[in-house]
Amino acid sequence: MGKQGSSPRGRRVENQDLDISFGVKEHEFRSLDLQHGGDPPIGRRLSGGEYNWDKVVLTKGMKNDSAKFTPCKGVYVGKRQMWWLHRHIRSIVFTLLLMGFLYLLDSLLFSIFDPAMLQSNFSLQGSSKTEVEMVPRAAKEGPVKLYERLLNLAASSLAEREFKQESSKLWEEPYPQASSWKPCGDKTSPHVVRAGKPRNITGYILISANGGLNQQRVAVCNAVAVASLLNATLVIPKFLYSNVWKDPSQFGDIYQEDYFMDMLKDEVNIIKELPPNLKLLDVEAAGSLITDADLSKEATPDEYIKKILPLLLRNRVVHFLGYGNRLGFDPLPYELQRLRCKCNFHALKFVPEIQQIGSLLVRRIRRYDFARSTLDKQLLGNLIPHVPLRHYHAAEGPSKYLALHLRFEIDMVAYSMCEFGGGETERSELQSYREVHFPLLLERLKKSKPLSPQELRKTGKCPLTPEEAGLVLAGLGFKHGTYIYLAGSDIYGGQSRMQALTTLYPNLVTKEDLLTPSELAPFRNFSSQLAALDFIACATSDVFAMTDSGSQLSSLVSGFRTYYGGGHAPTLRPSKKRLSAILSRNKTIGWHSFEGKIRKMIDEGQRVQVRGLGRSIYRHPRCKECMCRH
Repeated sequence: MGKQGSSPRGRRVENQDLDISFGVKEHEFRSLDLQHGGDPPIGRRLSGGEYNWDKVVLTKGMKNDSAKFTPCKGVYVGKRQMWWLHRHIRSIVFTLLLMGFLYLLDSLLFSIFDPAMLQSNFSLQGSSKTEVEMVPRAAKEGPVKLYERLLNLAASSLAEREFKQESSKLWEEPYPQASSWKPCGDKTSPHVVRAGKPRNITGYILISANGGLNQQRVAVCNAVAVASLLNATLVIPKFLYSNVWKDPSQFGDIYQEDYFMDMLKDEVNIIKELPPNLKLLDVEAAGSLITDADLSKEATPDEYIKKILPLLLRNRVVHFLGYGNRLGFDPLPYELQRLRCKCNFHALKFVPEIQQIGSLLVRRIRRYDFARSTLDKQLLGNLIPHVPLRHYHAAEGPSKYLALHLRFEIDMVAYSMCEFGGGETERSELQSYREVHFPLLLERLKKSKPLSPQELRKTGKCPLTPEEAGLVLAGLGFKHGTYIYLAGSDIYGGQSRMQALTTLYPNLVTKEDLLTPSELAPFRNFSSQLAALDFIACATSDVFAMTDSGSQLSSLVSGFRTYYGGGHAPTLRPSKKRLSAILSRNKTIGWHSFEGKIRKMIDEGQRVQVRGLGRSIYRHPRCKECMCRH
């Protein structure tokens, strides 16, 4: 999850470069566009609202005929002119009336479907503009233009689709097998019940987790499994302060401590603080300070038993500093894997303050006050009234929405080493950011031959841009007026980078649009708590679209939707590698061919599959340790 800052809120971008007009029979001119390099067709609205009628076609006959009647022929010429006007008066009047009718009709349609008009109709809680906080590029630079031809084709397609019935399949899980998997990670093993509460026979485990909200969540559940493995007592984890996220929030500011301890009490000893006699122990001097360098990235249980257990028995305390993803998924005993599931999907509940504002956020974007699914109940508790699923069908209701996690913040963009059309200014900007925030990355690159930006893009290593996200949604068939919740808001490139997306989909909102400044004020300087609001809005959405499979927020949200969605919570997972191959033909590919390839790509990502060996149990909970198949 990228940084959630408190920078000034930006303004909605109005695009004047892309042709999104909804003129009369505009679809008839698409083939003409392709033949003439995309020039505006006859009768299409241009910038400034003027028209480019083909005067040669309209006046050809008049010009040719009038050349015959010169002033030297006197009265005879005048009579000939009067005779010609009398003969053609009906054609002239009909032509003028037709031009006027077309002008009025086109103006009417354009006013109806003008993005600004659509946006004003989507005013929520006093907010009618999308205010996305963004990282600006150089102010003097214009908007970045990528895929201009495809974006114009997408705009034309959205115009044609506006009067057609939207397919309900867009808002449903395509495979019915998804509904056969049910949550059961909270079931306590009969073996654990018979053994009773574990005794503290080894020592205490301290955890200082790094990263943002979602990295810390993974670290907490890994720590629970490690404490169980080593039969140790876990002290409520601490969260490290990061210069990137700049958030001093601790566990109790985000999650309910007592609920967490109570949910796991039969399986793991958890306390809030070390006993007084151990608080003064210098764990570093005692050799009990463990960093990521001391453990493998996907460490096995055997590694913990051989390296950590002796320290725990000797010093009674082990401190994991900067702990994160340091426990592999396979091989792992069934009970430890199940415990991870129970921790992530059942034991970690947001504090009431976050639940309350999260409930307000969801209710405002949906525009109704009732829970729709188990996801609502699990994430929002009793702060949103519960209505059974059968009382509401997403495809029929007027308030369905799509949540989009656009992982295009500056940290992701800089770390990727890719290029995004911003030229030398962009390269200089991102290199400066790397020197400050990612010095180890630069050192590592000096020792090896890095891939070129083109090679990185071809292999699917580059985060999706806002333009690419818009093209994917348009290719799938989502209509121009689709309501979109944008998770995160520090989009690199500023308003110009968002211009193409907000032109295709003007009903795009963030938490800054939906909540008042006073409602957001308690969370302003706490990026992890702001990220929790995004987590709630994404997890409870009718459709969730991720743009980067490596994102922790996207991974955890998609896992939550799989676990609690009951087969009614579709997630869109584009393959960056396949999308790159499709977009490499952006100058020649036809729109219908583009749509077919996009839909096939997304369909393959939605197939119901059991968790594969080594895959994250947080993202892929369809397995015997987490879910039961009926």
